[in-house]
Amino acid sequence: MSKKKLTVYELLKLKGKRQIHEVFVNNVEEAIAAEEAGMDIIVTAYGMPWHGIYNTLDDVKKIREAAPNTHLMSAAPERSFSNSSEAVKIAYLLMTLGCDSFYTNNSSHIIKELKREKVPVVSHVGLVPGNNTWIGGFRAIGKTAEEAIDVVRHAMELDDAGAIGVEVEVIPPKVAEVVTSKVKMLTISMGSGSTCDGQYLFSQDVLGYTTGHMPRHSRVYRNFKEEFNKLHKERVNAYKEYISDVENKKFNDPKITVDIEDREFDKFLNKLEKI
Repeated sequence: MSKKKLTVYELLKLKGKRQIHEVFVNNVEEAIAAEEAGMDIIVTAYGMPWHGIYNTLDDVKKIREAAPNTHLMSAAPERSFSNSSEAVKIAYLLMTLGCDSFYTNNSSHIIKELKREKVPVVSHVGLVPGNNTWIGGFRAIGKTAEEAIDVVRHAMELDDAGAIGVEVEVIPPKVAEVVTSKVKMLTISMGSGSTCDGQYLFSQDVLGYTTGHMPRHSRVYRNFKEEFNKLHKERVNAYKEYISDVENKKFNDPKITVDIEDREFDKFLNKLEKI
């Protein structure tokens, strides 16, 4: 029996009922595995190498096709649109590829216009990586009363604008719990505890192949880095063996070649002399 894809309506009905699970996938293989595992939401994006996202729109399409029964949220490159009409256009493009919801950390004004055009939007509060220069870099937000109030106000503003969900990144769980209670939309935690409506991690963290800095809020479940190293060594060894077989003329093996009967070969040699 195939998994049923959750609609926006069904996702919103889950608020307060159970925790929602969400993961960023980088390729078809991860998308297939996430769907088979029963993930509620998979996320992908394209064209943001500064965030380590090298996928293209075609990759987004392939991921959609690979996991047709899982809610797919996607995003356009940051600052690739500057007004609501451009935002709607690019969101519609992703939805024509089969995406179910659209991520943007833009203003509530743009989110209102997207909602008006029936685009399900997920936004961001707390540590918003693309806007980190405004908060002094990558750091926790909401550890002071003033910052905590600002996070709540920001979330309520996005909720009023019509967002269906918001990523809540690196704020204290106590503050995240208040945010969750103040909004109708879903709150999805990244390093903000289980007081939100759900959790969001990146596959490279879950599978243990992140290179460079490992975010504090990430959690590793498998060591794929080690497995990838093993695979690389085995690839090299396989190529070396192939090179050796080529140089030592080991491709006359009857298992991989065809034969000609001696009688037919003699006929061939006789005909060859007449050429």
